[in-house]
Amino acid sequence: MLKTLALGAGLGLFMNNQAGKNVQQDSRSSTTRNAICILYPDGNSGVKGIVSFQQDNATSPTKITANVRGLKPNSLHGFHIHQYGDLTEGCTSAGPHYNPENKTHGGPLDKERHVGDLGNLKTDEKGNAYVAMSDKFISLFGEYSVVGRSCVVHAGEDDLGKGGHELSKTTGNSGGRVACGTIGLAKEFKNLAAAK
Repeated sequence: MLKTLALGAGLGLFMNNQAGKNVQQDSRSSTTRNAICILYPDGNSGVKGIVSFQQDNATSPTKITANVRGLKPNSLHGFHIHQYGDLTEGCTSAGPHYNPENKTHGGPLDKERHVGDLGNLKTDEKGNAYVAMSDKFISLFGEYSVVGRSCVVHAGEDDLGKGGHELSKTTGNSGGRVACGTIGLAKEFKNLAAAK
């Protein structure tokens, strides 16, 4: 009986040690990770698109590209990563901005910001937006990975926390949600076109 308990305890310690090693390997991994998010319209907004993410390793910045169609022409639209990948109630069930460190809302270049604060998408005369950026807060590795969370496009401009409105410091006062999608791991990809 004692031998069985000792063996069980030893096996438990081994498994916990292995799990810890896997977490460490995940955070130090040198394998490039890719993720993708297909944006679907919320209700009848007609807004759709594709967001791609690529991170070379756990300490490198993440490259993000977004190609979105169907927005208001010549306008700015808040663009964020939200807490949940749950879209069962449309974009509403995506929850608040992804903010694991309990920071104040800000712009993508601010030190004080939510992890999910990506600023604004700027549209052309046809209502299409394309952005390519690099972000050091967004990660596809480790404890704060954005994989499984959601991207959300908003109806209005994100004031980047500087607008003075009561919602500025939490949402950027960027209005309702017009498109969203869940972020998932992807194989290597090249030349993504916007969803048609």
